[in-house]
This record gives sequence, C-alpha cells and structure tokens, in this order.
Amino acid sequence: MNEREAVRSFLHRKQIPKLSPSLGIFSSKSAVYSTRGITTEMEKLIGKKIVIAGSRKTEEMSVLIEKQGGTPLVRPLQGLLYFDESVIQNELLFCVQQHVDWFIFTTGIGTETLLEGADRLGIRADLIDVIQAANVAARGYKTYAFLKKLNIKPDVVDEDGTTHGLFNGFASIDLKGKQVVVQLHGELQPELVHFLEDRGAQVIQLLPYRHIEPETTVLETLSLELITGEVDAVCFTTAVQVRYLFDYARRTGEVERILQAFSNRARAVAIGKVTAEALRKEGVARMVVPETERMGAMIIELVKHYEELSS
Repeated sequence: MNEREAVRSFLHRKQIPKLSPSLGIFSSKSAVYSTRGITTEMEKLIGKKIVIAGSRKTEEMSVLIEKQGGTPLVRPLQGLLYFDESVIQNELLFCVQQHVDWFIFTTGIGTETLLEGADRLGIRADLIDVIQAANVAARGYKTYAFLKKLNIKPDVVDEDGTTHGLFNGFASIDLKGKQVVVQLHGELQPELVHFLEDRGAQVIQLLPYRHIEPETTVLETLSLELITGEVDAVCFTTAVQVRYLFDYARRTGEVERILQAFSNRARAVAIGKVTAEALRKEGVARMVVPETERMGAMIIELVKHYEELSS
C-alpha cells in the first residue's frame, strides 16, 4: 500500500497517520496535511496571508499553506552565508595543536561544517579525538543528535533548547582559566561569550559561516506589510531572521509599530524555542510555537491557533 492509499484508508477509519517526518507534517482530527497532492478535510487559513521568513523549503511550506486555504508570501530574512576558508583552517589547527578544556557546540549544522573543514585539512580524526578527550556542552537536540553519531556524550546540555538553558548547565562548573572553544553558526553570540568570560574562561570562537543581511527591499516590504495590517502571520524558522527584522526596525524607528502589529492582527510563529527566545528578547509577547521543531508542525500549530480562535 502506498502513502496515498494508506492516508485514504486511515481517513476512512478516522485514524491519524503521520505523513512526512522531514517536514514534521502530521494529520489531526480535523485536517490532513501533505505535500503530495492529498486534499485536506478542512481549510483553516482561508483568507489569511502567511509570510515565510526562511529561505529553505519555501515551496513545501507554500504548498502546506495553500492546502489550508491560505496565501503564502515568501520574504526571506535569512540573508546569505559565506564561508571563510582561511579563518576556519587556522582555528581548527589551533584546536588540534593546543590543549582545549571545553568544546561548546550550538548547532548541529555548524558542528558538521567544522568537521567537514577538518576533513579537507586531513585532521578530522584528530579533531574528533581532541573533542572526545575534552569536556563537551551542547545546545539543541539537533546538536546532541549529531554528537551522538560521533559517540560523543555531552557533559552539559541545555534544559530547554535555549542559550539560557545552557547557562544553567554551567551553574556549578568552574571555568576559571579554562580554554573554551565555542562553535557558532552564521553570527556571533556575545551573550554566550560574555557569560563564559565573566566566569574566567579563555574563549576561542569558531565561526565558519557568516550571515550577510538580506536585501533591504525585503525588509522594507515586510515591515510595511506588518504596519499596514496586510499580513496575518510571519513564520520565523531561525533566530537570525528575527534579529534582522528588528535591527531594520530600529534603524528606521519602527520598532514600536512592528511590536504593535504582532500584538494586534499579525501572529509571530516560531519554529522552536531558540527562535521564540529571540522574539521575546525583542519584546514580542504573543507567539505561536509548535511542540515539534519542524516547519510543517509550525504551519499545523498556526492552523490550530486560528481554529481555537474561531471556536
């Protein structure tokens, strides 16, 4: 039985299948969501304009929104990434040649990128040996899962997927004089670095990829759409998207109007806890956050939100 037949069979029996784990697409009692042409029982986003702030899997997300009756608007706030090969080479060589007390990994993809860089230098095995010999901290389930593949069990993990959760893990650990390597991805994290330095650590930052701000026209368009009430929700898939929007709002003096938009008509939708934390830091109090950190689950949670409002 193929997936389409399975869905029809389950619908007939009023049971609930899981459809697409990669996007986190599930069915619920009131609707079925899929990107393979299976129609929904109910469309909960009719008349809603839903902004996709990410740059990955925008077509799949657009299909999900359309199948719920909504209109997707792609406004990529992720920006571009560029890889600084020369800088990462020096940093990786330092890691394998010097004593390191702690490695702190903040993203799964960033950790994988570091190992790919080490592989090109012919020092992948050496780097893994050094990591295994040191103390390790990890933020986020994707980071933890990637380290598990390398048979590395972190000594410290966050309690809630956030940087502040990682701080709590270090509460009773003495870092004075310790050499701490922090893996970053796309942007600096001054709050994390300051926390470590305040506790006496010597911090080395590994930042293989760096973000370049998105096009000003995209930021201008989305800001105007929010302020004028033209969009109903903005789906943020990373914290950096939140920061780019509010950095632009600060430069243009529109922060209060953007916050007002998110407290009135527009819904801020965060893919997970880290992104939700970034929204809270900017002053957004109301948001929609799925339990499962997947793009599809984010759309489903938004559907449920509107369903609850109309009931």
